[in-house]
Amino acid sequence: VQLQASGGGLVQTGGSLRLSCAASGSRGSIRVMDWHRQAPGKQRELVAQITSGGEETYADSMKGRVTISRDNAQNAVYLHLQINDLKPEDTAIYYCHVRNSRGLGFWGQGTQVTVSS
Repeated sequence: VQLQASGGGLVQTGGSLRLSCAASGSRGSIRVMDWHRQAPGKQRELVAQITSGGEETYADSMKGRVTISRDNAQNAVYLHLQINDLKPEDTAIYYCHVRNSRGLGFWGQGTQVTVSS
């Protein structure tokens, strides 16, 4: 599975961003898709997750401000993360990740989100 993330950028506090990740190659085997983030000097953490059955899970710190979604296209599965009311502490590199039916995980290259105060 190949993952290509996009949508990051520089926004002001209170702004919104929509991150996207295109998953191609063996996409039919994907069972779980999620977004993680890693801030400078901190460990990577889970932000949100969605299963092939549509079950959504959110980190407590992000609940109410983020929405994860996925949609299928002809050549790829797209994973989205809508983030609202952005705060400076949301500044991080955001990574998409998928796990397939065999339990193998794949990471995208990350997209930088910077929130100015």
